Amino acid sequence: MSTKTKDSSLEKNPDLVRVLMIGDVVGKAGRDVLVKNLPEIRESRQIDFVIVNAENAAGGSGLTPDIYVAILAAGTDCVTLGDHAFRQKSILPILNSDDKRVVRPMNLPPEAPGRGWTVLDVPASGTRPAAKIGVLALLGRVFMQTQSDNPLLAADKALERFSGVKIRFLDFHAEATSEKQIMGRYLDGRFSAVLGTHTHVATADEQIFPGGTAFQCDVGMTGAFDSIIGRKIEPVVEHFRTAKPATFDCASGSPAINGAIVDVDPANGKARQIRRLVYPV
Repeated sequence: MSTKTKDSSLEKNPDLVRVLMIGDVVGKAGRDVLVKNLPEIRESRQIDFVIVNAENAAGGSGLTPDIYVAILAAGTDCVTLGDHAFRQKSILPILNSDDKRVVRPMNLPPEAPGRGWTVLDVPASGTRPAAKIGVLALLGRVFMQTQSDNPLLAADKALERFSGVKIRFLDFHAEATSEKQIMGRYLDGRFSAVLGTHTHVATADEQIFPGGTAFQCDVGMTGAFDSIIGRKIEPVVEHFRTAKPATFDCASGSPAINGAIVDVDPANGKARQIRRLVYPV
């Protein structure tokens, strides 16, 4: 009989804040696997705060109010969006409301609906007191089609909003790994974590930079992994083979959750540990 070895990386220092950021939720498969499993993930891994990128949650493009409510009810504390933030018009009233739990990229035009940053509460846990966390969303510009301002300069502006907030997380929704590395190095020591989304493919470069910033080029996708980045395989292959128009419907096979878990010292905002989440393994 085999004995399962306890994963020491799951042991939590009670003085630290443990944040889970989950990568792009794609379609029904992504929504279902998230809603079903997030409560267990929060409990078993002692998560204090959950950020979910949900810009592809509604049929693979955008977010609707019903889906937003379901994601929050499952145990999500903050929802981030990307280049498909406004694909579903029904979400616009929520983006324009006083609800601080959802952010779209800050470097979109100032007339765009919604907020690009937020500050939320992290509840006390054990002897650790309550804390504040700043969450920022930004779009990259390399290989991206959406009109956006310089993300580095936007990050500098966001830091002014986060004055006095030690724990700071950036969802950098970008295509190029080089641009994501530039952002991580630029913000090293000024953000607790710079975590990439958008490509739907988790990278194996999780690390903590010298200044104390946790970094990963892309935290991956939450959706059907029997797919091509969440879409049905056959029409995507056929389109690339023949150039014929095709509809890229969301896939449903082998749903799983990708993300990154970061432990942060609330006294100074420095990351102590980062590791990938793949659930189920």
